[in-house]
Amino acid sequence: MNTMNTHREVAVQFTNVCRYFGDVKAVDQISLEVYDGEFFSLLGPSGSGKTTCLRLIAGFEMPTAGSIRLYGTEVSTIPPYDRDVNTVFQDYALFPHMDVGDNIAYGLMIRKVPKKEREVRVNEMLELVRLPGMARRKPSQLSGGQRQRVALARALINHPRVLLLDEPLGALDLKLRQEMQIELKSIQEKVGITFIFVTHDQEEALTMSDRVAVFNRGKIEQVGAPAEIYERPATSFVAGFVGTSNILSGDLAQRLTGSPDLFSIRPEKIRMTPEGSGASPDPDTCAAVGTIRDVIYLGVSTRYLVEVDGGGDLTVVQQNLDAAPGDVVGARGSRVALTWPRSTNRRLSGQGGTP
Repeated sequence: MNTMNTHREVAVQFTNVCRYFGDVKAVDQISLEVYDGEFFSLLGPSGSGKTTCLRLIAGFEMPTAGSIRLYGTEVSTIPPYDRDVNTVFQDYALFPHMDVGDNIAYGLMIRKVPKKEREVRVNEMLELVRLPGMARRKPSQLSGGQRQRVALARALINHPRVLLLDEPLGALDLKLRQEMQIELKSIQEKVGITFIFVTHDQEEALTMSDRVAVFNRGKIEQVGAPAEIYERPATSFVAGFVGTSNILSGDLAQRLTGSPDLFSIRPEKIRMTPEGSGASPDPDTCAAVGTIRDVIYLGVSTRYLVEVDGGGDLTVVQQNLDAAPGDVVGARGSRVALTWPRSTNRRLSGQGGTP
């Protein structure tokens, strides 16, 4: 999907939007476009402004300044119930006294849709979220993942043009969360609705999104496809928050890259070999020599902290293809040579705080 095609219809548009709470600038001069049919994630730490943006789209908050448009219509003063959006929350917000079918059909009941049509549409939604035959169960009889699917079905049954998801997988355990990430993306592709997803989990954002906006202190640091955000971070904040990066500047950057500018180097791009065993680096390769100061065994991979000769540290991540745990832990104190392609050095903007 070409998410950068500006000819696509704009589903949500922020223009210089601010939301202040007293002296706190929760959202500060944000401009953003989300295209129709995109799975778009708002990614950032707690207090970065991402949830406030979601609430502004939903109508739960009003902007202090700026313009918010849904499919070209200014909605800044339109109440939530008159906006063609729906929201899925982390806590599911299901009615415990109603069965699954009535929970899903609640929006249709409010709109006085005939019972027979409600039943047909509920069954369609249960098929979509892979819960066929569960209409008569109570929420208390369901697992966390099943309750999340019911909440999703309830939000989708009215066919909103935009679905807002506020950290909906946060209460699930890791394995179920990973399964639901794939499931959620599959459902979004089937229904073709614009999904705007709030998360602080970088893996979630990278796994599911067509594009990601990275938030920090009420502002957007970078917007782009997941691979672009990861491989070409624009600021030191993005480089540090999305994945792990070595952030270099000044003397260390000068020695390792030939420039004192601010750079990021992803740890997995660095090749580590015993000192003296590697070939001489060519002009397209950066190199360093140092001592392994610390080793963190992570199962699939190992993270090495290497103290570089002349001062400074580099983090290196290597897959454990053949090494046993004892081998990697015993590497502490070893002398190593580090090399990496010069093309993987990413020059950064000085904007952004420490993640």
